Parts: sequence; C-alpha cells; structure tokens
Amino acid sequence: MAVVPVRYSEGFDRYEQIGGLDIWPEYNRHGDVVSSYWNQLYDVFPDYQFVLYDDEADVVLAEGHTMPVTWDGTTDGLGPGIDASLQGGFELHSAGGVPSALCALAAEIPGSHRERRLARVLLQHMVGLARSAGLDWLIAPVRPNWKDRYPLTPIERYVTWTTTDGEPFDPWIRVHTRMGGMFATPISQSMRITGCVNEWETWTEMAFPETGEYVFPAGLATVSIDREADVGSYWEPNIWIVHRVPET
Repeated sequence: MAVVPVRYSEGFDRYEQIGGLDIWPEYNRHGDVVSSYWNQLYDVFPDYQFVLYDDEADVVLAEGHTMPVTWDGTTDGLGPGIDASLQGGFELHSAGGVPSALCALAAEIPGSHRERRLARVLLQHMVGLARSAGLDWLIAPVRPNWKDRYPLTPIERYVTWTTTDGEPFDPWIRVHTRMGGMFATPISQSMRITGCVNEWETWTEMAFPETGEYVFPAGLATVSIDREADVGSYWEPNIWIVHRVPET
C-alpha cells in the first residue's frame, strides 16, 4: 500500500469518496460558526485541504483540514478556539493579511481505517504544509478522543491526566506530543452549538424532558436545555497544542 497525500487544489478526481469519511456525531455538524465557514474551505483554501489516498486500492483513507492564520506566539494569542480561528482565518484572507501559522482544524479517519495508524501521517503532512507555506508553527485546537467518556470532567482537569508511564492520558494528545507538540492551554469554549430542543433530540436520539444540564452520546461536555426558551446550547472544549515546524 502506498499512502499518498493529495491536496484539493490538485484536482483529485476521487474527492467524491470523502462523503464516506464522515466521522462526526450528528450534533457536531451544526456548529454556529463552523457551519457558516466549513464548506468554503475547499474554495478559499484549496491548498490546505487534503486527503490520504491508497493509490493501489484506489481508496480515500482520511482527510485533513487546515488554514493559514495569524498568531503572535503567545498563549493568549491563540484565541478561544476553533470558532475564533475559523473566523479569523477568513477575515485575514479577505483583508490580504500575512499569516504566521497554520491551524489544524480537523483530522478525519473513519473507524474502518484506524488500524492503519494514519493519525501520525495526517499530522506529519499538516506540518509539511506549514513548512511549504513558509510558516513556522502548526497550531491545533485538539478535540480529545476520549473526552466523551468523561463529559462531567472539566477540560482543565482532563488535560492533566497521564498514563502510568507519564504520557498524556488521551490518545490523540499523545500523537501530538510524541511528534514534539507542546501543550499550550485548555479551551473550555472552543465551538458553540445551539439549536431548538427538537433539533437536539434529533441530533442525539434522546429526549430532554425538562430544563437542565444533560450528558448525551458522544458529547465532550453537557448540553444545557431550556425548554421554556426552546433552546439547547453546548460549548465543545478543545486543547491548544502547538508544533514548531522544523526547517527540513
């Protein structure tokens, strides 16, 4: 098997296979800010969207999303998360600004391909994209793989958990740190998702009989349901990890 990274800008004719890569729980597809920008990534930043392609089996294995942004090198300068990064990246592009970092937005690997250990390959290619663009940093608002198992644990505590050998508890965070990624700060409010109660019941396939905080399937935190106002609101937490891009 030869795994080949292919950018969207290269006119790859197998991009129709991407639909089968959808790994996100339904609620995660309805971000207030993300929904407004996500599909524009292919048109505005085609050099920074890519797939991993098995050219022998003719199968798209995974997809990566990134975008150039500006970052001043400080923890505070990373911003509040993925919503702000997306909006800021598009505003920077519209203003003709000069980026200083590449932001990793998503690494999508379906369950059928996860045994191929593609997470590191995706991340290595993101670092390569940053290098080819002359950017010194790859910054990532990381969505921890196992946080949905502990939705009541604040992200600030979750990031301190380690394995018995001292590595980060979360496997996706471990991929980053093993590649030299440096933990910067937890983000308790990275991506906002709101909807009416019926929408949340449809997205999660569960009922919310009364106003309150609820744990729900695949949620990294709780959803706040207000039946009187007919609204459910959720903030997805992430973790900022930064990678210094090597010169070679």
